[in-house]
Amino acid sequence: MIDSERYPRLARIGAPADLRSVPEADLPAVAAELRGYLIDRVAQVGGHFGAGLGVIELTVALHYLYDTPHDRLVWDVGHQSYPHKILTGRRDTIHTVKQKDGVAPFPRREESEYDTFGVGHSSTSISAALGMAIASQAMGDERHVVAIIGDGAMTAGMAYEALNHAGGMEPEPNLLVILNDNRMSISENVGGLTKMLGKLTGSRTLNALREGGKKLLGDKNRPTARFMRRWEEHWKGMFVPSTLFEEMGFHYTGPIDGHDLPALLSTMKTLKGLKGPQLLHVITTKGKGYELAEGDQIEYHAVGPFDPSVGLVKKPGSGKPTYTQIFGDWLCDMAAADPKLMGITPAMREGSGLVRFSKEYPARYFDVAIAEQHAVTLAAGMACEGAKPVVAIYSTFLQRGYDQLIHDVALQNLDVLFAIDRGGIVGPDGATHAGTFDLSYLRCIPNMVVMAPADENECRRMLSTGHEYVGPAAVRYPRGTGPGVALEAGLGTLPIGEADVRRRGRNVALLSFGALLPIAEKIGRALDLTVVNMRFVKPLDANLLRELARTHEGFVTLEDNAIAGGAGSGVAEFFAGEGLTPTMLHLGLPDAFLEHASREQVLAEAGLDHDAVHAAIVQRWPQLVQPTPARAAG
Repeated sequence: MIDSERYPRLARIGAPADLRSVPEADLPAVAAELRGYLIDRVAQVGGHFGAGLGVIELTVALHYLYDTPHDRLVWDVGHQSYPHKILTGRRDTIHTVKQKDGVAPFPRREESEYDTFGVGHSSTSISAALGMAIASQAMGDERHVVAIIGDGAMTAGMAYEALNHAGGMEPEPNLLVILNDNRMSISENVGGLTKMLGKLTGSRTLNALREGGKKLLGDKNRPTARFMRRWEEHWKGMFVPSTLFEEMGFHYTGPIDGHDLPALLSTMKTLKGLKGPQLLHVITTKGKGYELAEGDQIEYHAVGPFDPSVGLVKKPGSGKPTYTQIFGDWLCDMAAADPKLMGITPAMREGSGLVRFSKEYPARYFDVAIAEQHAVTLAAGMACEGAKPVVAIYSTFLQRGYDQLIHDVALQNLDVLFAIDRGGIVGPDGATHAGTFDLSYLRCIPNMVVMAPADENECRRMLSTGHEYVGPAAVRYPRGTGPGVALEAGLGTLPIGEADVRRRGRNVALLSFGALLPIAEKIGRALDLTVVNMRFVKPLDANLLRELARTHEGFVTLEDNAIAGGAGSGVAEFFAGEGLTPTMLHLGLPDAFLEHASREQVLAEAGLDHDAVHAAIVQRWPQLVQPTPARAAG
C-alpha cells in the first residue's frame, strides 16, 4: 500500500475522477508525488523508467482535463504508460509490473478500461486513435480522442500514413495528437525529422508571433483568418525548413515545455475546444526529475531493481557472453575480414549489440530509426549492388517488415543476412515481445535458409554460414546467455542443412531445434533416446531423417516456437512427402499468446521445462521407462 504520509495527495487518488476533484493549484504537487512514487516503485522491482518520468506532467494534465475513460487516451509504445497506470487504479499493484500475474509492462485492454488500445510496438497510436474518432463520430458520440506519441515513435512510416489520412479527411475528424518530443528512442533519435523538429523547437520568435496572431484574428474560419493561415505557411518557411504537420492538414501548436504544468493545462484547455485534427508539440526530458536518469537516458530507459540514492550499479556478470554480445563481436570480426559487410538496425543499437560496430565502422553502420520495413528493403537495395548487408533485428520487430522480407528480399533471392535476436520466449516483456512465431513465418518463405543455434559457438558459426551463403539467410537466437560453450577463434562455417547427432539411443529420436537442446540431452540420457541438434530449420537434414526413420519407431520435435507451422511441422511434412509414417510428438508453444512472467515460468506453463517434456514423452511411449531384458538381467 502507498505511504500516505510520504504521498498524501497521491494516496487519495484511486482513479482519474479523484484527480479531477483536486484544485488546479495543487496539481504540481500531485505531479511531484507521482514522480517520487514512480522512482520508488520502479527502483524496487525494475521496469521501464526514463520515459515515464518524462511524461509525469503530461499524464496529470490529460487525466485532469479529459473525462477518461469515456474520452480516449491512446499511448504509443507503452514505455511512457507507468504514470498513467498509477493514476488509473493500479497504484498499489504497480510494483508487480512484468511479474507473473502482475501489472503488464504495456497498456493492455484486458487489464483496465483506461487502457484503450493494447501496445508494445511503436507508432500505432495515431492510426488507432483515428479509428476511434471516426467510429465515435459516426455513432454521434462527441468523446475526445487523444494519441500520445513519443519515445522515437514518430520516426516510423505508419505514423505518417495515419497523419496523411487524418489530415485529408472530410469531414475532419476530431483528433488531438500529442507529440512528446524527448529526442530519444532507446538510443538517440536519428534522421531528418529529428533535425526538423529541432529547428522548430528553436524558433521561439515564430511561435510567439503565431500565438499573438491567433488572438488578433479570432475565428479561424473567417476569410481574413484563412488568408493569414496560408500566408503564415509561406512565411514560416523563412524560419524552419518544413511545415510538415500543417501541410498534412493538422493545426500545429507548439513547441511548449512539457514539464510546465500550468502552461500545459492552459494550452490543452484551448485545444480541447477546437474541432478537427490538432497536433500539440511538447518538449520533455527523458528521466526528468531523477538526475542520474537525465544524465544517462540510454542506461535508464529500462532498469532492474536499484537503490535510488545510489543509482544503477554494474553487477558482476556470469562470465558467459550473451547471444547479443556474440553477434556484436562477430559483426566486427566479419567486418574486418569483409569490406562489403554493412550493418543495419531499426533503432536498436544497444538492444541488438551494435554499439561497438557503430564506433569501429561508422561508415558501414546504418540506424534507420523505427522503420523496420525500410530496414529490410534498404538491405535489399544494398545487396543489389554487391554489398553484404546484415539486418540486426528483434524477432517481433521483423514481423513489421514481413512483406519486404518476402517481396523485396526472398522473391529476388538477394544476399541479405538477418540476425534475429529475442527468438523464442523472452519472458517479462510479455506477448508483444515474444519471438514465438519466427520459425513458422520464416520456414514457409522460398529461398530462405533458417538456422537456430543451440549454443554460443554454434551461433557464431551460423552467422558466418549465413554471411557466406549467397542468398537470404536467418540466424534466430534467444535473449540472454547460452549453456557456456567456448567460442572458437576465426570465422568458421557449417555445412548447409547438416544436423549434429549428439547421442545414439534406441526406438525414439528427439529432434531439438535451438535453445532447448540441454533439456533434450538430459532427457535423452535418462530415456536412452537418440538426440539430434537439428541446427537448420530449413533446409532439414534429409539424409539423416531418412536414416533415423529406418531405425526408429517414433520422433519427438522440440522447439521454443509455435507448434503451428514450426520446425516440427517441417519434419512432419518431410516424412509425409517421403511416404513415411513414424509416430510423432510435437512439443512447442501452444496456440495462445503467452503472458508476461519469467522465462522459466513461461516455459513451465507451455510444457517445455524438463519435467513436462519428460512426462510428455513417457506418456506417448511408456515402454521407454520399462526395463529391457538386458537391463533386468544385469
